[in-house]
Amino acid sequence: MRKRVVVHGRVQGVFFRDSTRREAQARGVAGWASNEPDGTVAMVFEGAEDAVEAMIAFVRDSPGHSSVSSVEVSSEAPEGLRGFSTR
Repeated sequence: MRKRVVVHGRVQGVFFRDSTRREAQARGVAGWASNEPDGTVAMVFEGAEDAVEAMIAFVRDSPGHSSVSSVEVSSEAPEGLRGFSTR
């Protein structure tokens, strides 16, 4: 499964992407996380349904020193990504 996630709040400059990358690697989830010009972090998670859902729960819980105010989630067709990177 593949989900696109956009996280709002204090999520840039607080190790949010790196915390997410480490958690994704530990769970075997592929994808990426990117700081966006509007202050959000956009992410894509690809993998087993339970692992992707766990990643969404992880980012909702404000990892690192972040403070998440809202999370937008949408489904996309999987692309067969490998590994997890930050952009």
